[in-house]
Amino acid sequence: MADALSVMPAAVLRNLSDKLYEKRKNAALEVEGIVKQLASSGDHEKISAVINLLTTEFTYSPQANHRKGGLIGLAAATVGLTSEAAQHLEQIVPPVLNSFSDQDSRVRYYACEALYNIAKVVRGDFIIFFNQIFDALCKLSADSDPNVQSAAHLLDRLVKDIVTESDQFSIEEFIPLLRERMNVLNPYVRQFLVGWITVLDSVPDIDMLGFLPDFLDGLFNMLSDSSHEIRQQADSALSEFLQEIKNSQSVDYGRMAEILVQRAASPDEFTRLTAITWINEFVKLGGDQLVPYYADILGAILPCISDKEEKIRVVARETNEELRAIKADPAEAFDVGAILSIARRQLDSEWEATRIEALHWISTLLNRHRSEVLCFLNDIFDTLLRALSDPSDEVVLLVLDIHACIAQDPLHFRQLVVFLVHKFRVDHSLLERRGALVIRRLCVLLGAERVYRELSNILEGEADLDFACTMVQALNLILLTSSELSELREVLKQSLVNTAGKDLFVSLYASWCHSPMAIISLCLLAQMYQHASAVIQSLVEEDINVKFLVQLDKLIRLLETPIFAYLRLQLLEPGRYIWLLKALYGLLMLLPQQSAAFKILRTRLKTVPSYSFNGDQLKRASSGNLYSQILHHSGSQIAEDGDVNQDNGNLQNGINFASRLQQFEQMQRQHRMHAKSQAQSRNSSTSLLKDVPKAEPWVPPTSDTNRLPSRSSRRGPGQLHA
Repeated sequence: MADALSVMPAAVLRNLSDKLYEKRKNAALEVEGIVKQLASSGDHEKISAVINLLTTEFTYSPQANHRKGGLIGLAAATVGLTSEAAQHLEQIVPPVLNSFSDQDSRVRYYACEALYNIAKVVRGDFIIFFNQIFDALCKLSADSDPNVQSAAHLLDRLVKDIVTESDQFSIEEFIPLLRERMNVLNPYVRQFLVGWITVLDSVPDIDMLGFLPDFLDGLFNMLSDSSHEIRQQADSALSEFLQEIKNSQSVDYGRMAEILVQRAASPDEFTRLTAITWINEFVKLGGDQLVPYYADILGAILPCISDKEEKIRVVARETNEELRAIKADPAEAFDVGAILSIARRQLDSEWEATRIEALHWISTLLNRHRSEVLCFLNDIFDTLLRALSDPSDEVVLLVLDIHACIAQDPLHFRQLVVFLVHKFRVDHSLLERRGALVIRRLCVLLGAERVYRELSNILEGEADLDFACTMVQALNLILLTSSELSELREVLKQSLVNTAGKDLFVSLYASWCHSPMAIISLCLLAQMYQHASAVIQSLVEEDINVKFLVQLDKLIRLLETPIFAYLRLQLLEPGRYIWLLKALYGLLMLLPQQSAAFKILRTRLKTVPSYSFNGDQLKRASSGNLYSQILHHSGSQIAEDGDVNQDNGNLQNGINFASRLQQFEQMQRQHRMHAKSQAQSRNSSTSLLKDVPKAEPWVPPTSDTNRLPSRSSRRGPGQLHA
């Protein structure tokens, strides 16, 4: 201190702390001259003492004017040192940097001015303080005083010039600080940061691309800034980096891919578009580097396929196709399980396009890596089954394609059908809405006979009788009406003449017993008219209910469709197909006379010609009672071709019809017992709910109009009503 005071006149020290800028400036010029003299004489100890005096007595003084004088004095001392200033920077720079956080805005302003003058003198020598200077400038760029901001901008430009021409700048030491500052939200700081990134990237000797993963997320974060200028600057910087990536041979795609995946889900539209554009380029350029990240990338692409912005949808679809076209090997870090997990998760998306693409991915993986996919079958099977309830038909069809691909193996086929029946059982609405679509598509993909045999086998032992009846009725309607099952119908029509038809008929019969109308339809389709008549005759009062009549109505209307044209043509030969007539008249007798179905069938039967009967039949036909002729023949066994079979009417083509009829009657008894049990349960629940029983008028059992009369009733035919 004494050495400094000996060379520094008291007047100079007094003027350095004066409130007037001119006096401080003149004092600083004198300090410059003093230091220049000391430097020329090589007395660096006294120079250090002067600098120490300016620091302790002025820059750290509680008086603002002293601090201002100290800053201008340090700058003057540096100017006086000129080329020898570098060895004293450790003393000069820290107190100036400390003044950047001064509470007085004027002090902060003079600190910027002082450091500017110091930097002009030492140039590249002060690079060792770059991180501290950068940190200080980062804060000053957002200063509340516009004058300080302006001074900081001037200093910032000078520092950028010095860094770009310096060979001592260490990007490795700077990147951690930059990464830390990239999360700042202040718009002025963001502009400052983007400016530095752009400048450093323009320096040929600085490899900013190699450190891009460290600050890429920060740049993407700026794309959603409220300031248009900041968004534009960030986008410009990102575009430049993307161009460099395209031209570079060595890029760390992996780390950046993780960032892009997160940013592709940004709520900001511009950020999503930029992220998905980058991902698109990465998929084209990344090659093997991206294989471990395929699942994450797919997780980002699929939601964007349904984005509200068309540009994003277009890029996402293109990227999806590019990614799917790459044939990666599971042995090379390609994680099939991870891809399946992403696809399964996206099947719950609210957007149809995303669900469809997720299914395309599952299908692609099945075709390329079937064995690996089947290892994860338990993880995706339930989700695929739930997808059958999807409101989109296209989604359901794709799901069925995947199920069919899985079900190529017998074990998986059985599992699929079992799960499908279970799904229909627990969700009756699915059976109503999608049952026909599902069954028909599976028949096309897996073979109608194979599907129907398996379904029949499962439903034969179904414990839920109500569901079994409903399911069989649905299957029967599909069998009778769907174009996809035309070949199956042709096989059934030959049940009496070849083994294939007989085996199929027998296979379906057991489960079709759950529904009387399904059995009758099956017999009519298979041209087993005698057995159809026997089934009709076996029906009892409880079987003929409203549900039965609804099904019967459907059958009568189906008989008028092209599918049963062969049956109607057989009516041209009533003498040959007398059991067909008896069966149809049996159905007619079960219908209420006022129903539309009754009128349709009666009209059809009136057209049956009488001339095809033999002489004895024609004689009886002339009496006007054709049905009495049919009843007359019921005592003899007549085959479907009209020939009298005196040997065994219950066994044709190896089918024991008597045994089949017993099987049907036994199943119907189970249904009747089940219905009675349910009725008793409902009655018991109703009686328990009633606290005080209400008096009801007694109704004689004979006047119960809610029950349909049995065949043994004395009412005339056609008087049945529901």
